[in-house]
Amino acid sequence: MNKKIAGPLAWFFLGATLLFLFIMPTHSAVEVMTVLGEEAPPGFDPVTGKRVIPTVRCLKCHGDENEQTDVDDDGNEVEIYIPPHKFEDSVHGKRRCAECHANITRVPHRQEPEVVVGCIECHRQTWNANKDKPDNEFERLGVVIEQIEKYQDSVHARPEDEDDPSVLNAGCYDCHDAHNIGTLGSHQRDEHRLENPEVCGECHRKQRNKYKKSVHGKAVMEDGDSEAAVCSDCHTMHEIDSPEGDKVMLQITTNCGNCHDESRQTYRSSYHGQVNKLGYTHTAKCYDCHGGHNVLAIKDPASAVHEENRLETCRQCHEDAPEGFIGFHPHGNSNDFEKYPVMWITAKFMQALIIGILAFFWVHVMLWFYREYQDRKAGKSFAHPKPGDDTVYIRRFTATWRWIHLLFAVSTMILVLSGTTLLFSHTAWASFVMDMLGGPKVEAILHRTAATIWLSVFLVHFFIAMTNIVRNRKTFRWFGPSSMVPNLQDLRDVGAMFGWFFGRRERPSFDRFSYWQKFDYWAPFWGAAVIGFSGLMLFIPTLTASFLPGWVFNIATIVHAEEALLATMFLFTVHFFNSHFRPDRFPMSTIMFTGAVPLEEFKFEHRVEYERLEESGELEKMLVKPPSRTMEKGSQALAAVLIFAGLGLLTLVFIGYMTMPG
Repeated sequence: MNKKIAGPLAWFFLGATLLFLFIMPTHSAVEVMTVLGEEAPPGFDPVTGKRVIPTVRCLKCHGDENEQTDVDDDGNEVEIYIPPHKFEDSVHGKRRCAECHANITRVPHRQEPEVVVGCIECHRQTWNANKDKPDNEFERLGVVIEQIEKYQDSVHARPEDEDDPSVLNAGCYDCHDAHNIGTLGSHQRDEHRLENPEVCGECHRKQRNKYKKSVHGKAVMEDGDSEAAVCSDCHTMHEIDSPEGDKVMLQITTNCGNCHDESRQTYRSSYHGQVNKLGYTHTAKCYDCHGGHNVLAIKDPASAVHEENRLETCRQCHEDAPEGFIGFHPHGNSNDFEKYPVMWITAKFMQALIIGILAFFWVHVMLWFYREYQDRKAGKSFAHPKPGDDTVYIRRFTATWRWIHLLFAVSTMILVLSGTTLLFSHTAWASFVMDMLGGPKVEAILHRTAATIWLSVFLVHFFIAMTNIVRNRKTFRWFGPSSMVPNLQDLRDVGAMFGWFFGRRERPSFDRFSYWQKFDYWAPFWGAAVIGFSGLMLFIPTLTASFLPGWVFNIATIVHAEEALLATMFLFTVHFFNSHFRPDRFPMSTIMFTGAVPLEEFKFEHRVEYERLEESGELEKMLVKPPSRTMEKGSQALAAVLIFAGLGLLTLVFIGYMTMPG
C-alpha cells in the first residue's frame, strides 16, 4: 500500500476507534472490558469495576493490637486499632471496610487518608434498594431511616459554625462507634448504653459532671446498671433540640414517666401536670423540682425535694410560699390508702355521693318519662293549647330571680368549660378548647372571673332571700308553702310520685315548690359552699397555707373536681329533663325566661297552690298579660342556646370521664 495512503488511513482508524469509545453510552468497567474482549481482572468488583479491598487486608494494620496507634503527617498520634472480634459481631460485620470508606482505593495507603464516611447516604441507598423485598430482611433499616429523619431536624445536624456549614455540631460517628454497633438485645447495645454519658460528655462536660453525682449517674457509671436513665432516655436519641424550647421541655417530662410511670400519672392529675399535658410549659415540670442532670434521692440532704430544701424549691415559682407548702403531696395518689388515707377517704366519699345522687335521680327520670309518656298517649296529661291574646297567664318568677338564674346559668357553663378543659387534659377536645381560649393563663382569668360572678350571684340571692325573710318575719313560715325548706309534705310527695310512676295512683299535684324543685334549689347551696370554698383555697394558696397544712390542697383539688362533675351531670341531665325534656315540656320551657306560665298549665302542675291562692283571693293579684311575641321568641332562642350549650358540655364531660387514664 502506498505509504502516503497507509499513514493517514491508520490515523483514521485509530481516531474512529477512540471516538467510538468516547461517544458510546456509559457502562460499568466490566462492560467496557467486555467490549474490548476482556474480563474483569481478579480483585476488582464485577459490577462497579473498582478495586476490591478485602476486610482482612485492612485488619492487617488496623486489627493489630500491638500497633494500636500511628502518627499523622502533622506528627499527632492517632488511634487506628479496630478490635476484629467486635467488628465481626457488629451489625456491619459482613460489610467490607471500603463500602463505608469509599475514598480508600489502595492499601497500604500511599498518603494519609481522609476519613470520609457517608452514613446517611449509604443507609438511604440500601433502604431504597431493599425496602420492598417481601422477606422483611431490611425491616429494621426502616427504623434507622426514621431516626435519620429525626437527626436531620435536630440541633446536632446544624452547622457548628455558620460560616462553614460542612462542620456539624455532631455527626453520626461522634456518638456511634461504627465498628461496634450491635443488633437488638446484643451485648454491644448494653455497652453502648453504659457509655452514653461519656460519649455525650465529650461535648457536654459540665452536664456530665453533674450527672456523675446524680442518682442516675451513680447507678450507670459506678454500678454498671444499664436500666438506669442515661442522656438519651431524657433527651431522646436523635430528636435532640435546645432544652429551652417548649417541645423539649414537654418531651423530657413525658420521658421521665417512661421509668416513673406512677409518678407521671399522679403528676398529670395535678394542676401542674394538666397544663403540661395540654402542651404548655410555664408550670412546674419534673426537673423544675427534682433537678435535671443532678437528680438526687429524696432522702439525700442535698436533694432539691428533701424536706429541708423543699420550701426553697417551691419558692422558685411561689416566691412567698409559707411553710405550709411543705405538707402538699405533689404526687399524692387517692387510690393509695396506705400512703394517703385522707385523700383516699375523701375520693371514695365523693364518688359514693355522685353515684348515689345520680343513680336515684336518673331512675327518677326514666320512671317519670315512661309514666308521663303513657299518660300523654292515654290523653291524661296536660294538652298545651297554642297561646293566644286571650290566654290568661300567672306570674311565676319576678325579673330579679330571672336575671339571677340567667347569670348563674351562663357563669356555670363558663366554669364547666374552662374547668373540665384542665380536668380532662388527656383529650383532644381539651387541647383544642384551651388553644381557642388563648392558653392556660387566659383560661385561669376566665375561670376565676366566672367563679367571682357565680359566687356573687349566689351571695346576692342569699342576701335578698334573707332580707325578705326578715321583712316578713311575722308572717313567714319556715315550713310553709312558699318556703324552700324541705318538710314532711315533700317526703309524702316523693311517695305519691313513685306511686304514680308505677300506676298505683293518680298523678300528684304540688304547692308552689315541688320536692325536685327544692332539691334543684338546695343543690347549688351545697355546690356553692363546697366548690366555692375549695376553689378559693386553690385560688389563694399562699394565704391558705399560712393557716392550713399543705395537704388541704390535695383534698380541695379532689372535692372541687368531683363536686363540679356532679353538678355538671346533674344540671345537664336531671335538671334539663325536669324543666325541658319531659314529655309535657319537650322541647323546652320558657317559664324561667318570661317569668309567666299559662294559668291552665299552672293549675295542672301546681293545683294545691292554685286552690290556696283562689281561696285566699290572692290569685287575681298574680295574673299578668301574656308575654309579647318578641319576648316569647327571644326567650325561646335564649333557652335553645343554653340547652344546646349544656348538652355540648355534657358530651365533652362524658367523653373525658370515660377516657380518663386509670
